Amino acid sequence: MLPRVIIIGRPNVGKSTLFNRLVGKRLALVDDQPGVTRDRRFGDVTLAGMRFTVVDTAGWEDDDPSTLPGRMRMQTEVSIEDADAVLFVVDARAGVTPLDSEIANWLRGADVPVILVANKAEGRSGDAGIFDAYSLGLGEPLGISAEHGEGTADLFEALWPIIGEKSEAGDALLAIDEGEDEDGVPTGPLKLAIVGRPNAGKSTLINRLLGEDRLLTGPEAGITRDSIAIDWEWTDPESGDTREIRLIDTAGMRKKRNVVEKLEKLSVADARRAIDFAEVVVLMLDATQGLEHQDLKIASLALEEGRALMIAINKWDVAAEPSKLYNGIRFALDEGLAQVRGLPVIAVSAKTGKGLDALLTAAFELREAWSRRVSTSALNRWFDHALEANPPPAPGGKRIKLRYITQAGTRPPRFVVFGTRLDMLPTSYERYLVNGIRRELGFGAVPVRVVLKPSKNPYAEDK
Repeated sequence: MLPRVIIIGRPNVGKSTLFNRLVGKRLALVDDQPGVTRDRRFGDVTLAGMRFTVVDTAGWEDDDPSTLPGRMRMQTEVSIEDADAVLFVVDARAGVTPLDSEIANWLRGADVPVILVANKAEGRSGDAGIFDAYSLGLGEPLGISAEHGEGTADLFEALWPIIGEKSEAGDALLAIDEGEDEDGVPTGPLKLAIVGRPNAGKSTLINRLLGEDRLLTGPEAGITRDSIAIDWEWTDPESGDTREIRLIDTAGMRKKRNVVEKLEKLSVADARRAIDFAEVVVLMLDATQGLEHQDLKIASLALEEGRALMIAINKWDVAAEPSKLYNGIRFALDEGLAQVRGLPVIAVSAKTGKGLDALLTAAFELREAWSRRVSTSALNRWFDHALEANPPPAPGGKRIKLRYITQAGTRPPRFVVFGTRLDMLPTSYERYLVNGIRRELGFGAVPVRVVLKPSKNPYAEDK
């Protein structure tokens, strides 16, 4: 593993801005209001050739452990248990506060090297705050500006004696196999995004899979804000094989008209990006609420992006009339998402662990179908049979000629049909081809794209 560097500090000192600066991307949500970050977020950093993992944490607040801010602080406390170094960030403009002193006292008792970082020190506006930070008793403060990228060289010099040697040793472990085996089956980690409405139990599900309280949960709706990716290994109970998974937790997605606050808009946009980068998307439903129109909209979004989609009905342990509920959801999905009839629907309980192995087994099978490639000969044998069983219509007496088909890509599967007068082909016949591909060529419930392309020679049309 690469060395791990944890960013800690009170709310609104610029921890997430520093995280984004180090990873070189805007991964963490940033806003002027305090308390934006709630869960730990990990990112890989290359700083002047030194490589390490940086961890953004929630702002440290002095609240009762039963409250949301108190539970956020407990997540931060846990984060330093496997840390190689801590970047303790203070606001150079505001100077040292009593909460900064409390955090410093706690860090002095921790068995981990601490680097004191005075952020927002651009120009001379932070000079007084930098001198004030000496009072924390954690050595010389590093004056930086995460927003403007100032002070990164000083940060490197401070980190190198602590993690430099370990960062070089871990460098060879960075590569993630994203390839395929000889049969075309993906060999990299399964990128699995968990999406749904607020309070459906997405974070609770991931915590149950991991066997630890890795993500912040609670009765409050909308706790998750950032999309959090966690690398994990799952042991298949059937085969005993260990399989890599990248779990992606996302913010709850409400109806668009209900999303008015800037921060929630940023969270929903982050969830949509998580769908873009996923391979398989799990839409979580609340068994106590059933399937709602918003669920179908989220499902449609995943399908429009070409992701493989499956449904998890959570809180099954408290479901009323479960058989009736399951059949009702299955019928509504087949009606509302007719383009992918037969989506995998798994009853689960994040609280008890019911159905979670079945969920992951189905997710790997779905990714395999999503990545499948059919040989041109087998594809055209199916195509000829499909045309023979149901020839294309001849609107106005003009014959539509479909000549051949080829698979243009995978993930999602994409096919191109060549022929003449394709602009006259009814949508119903396109659906016939898509449904045949999914049903007879092993693509199951994954989204399939079919593009109609005229023959290269426009004068080769049949008369």
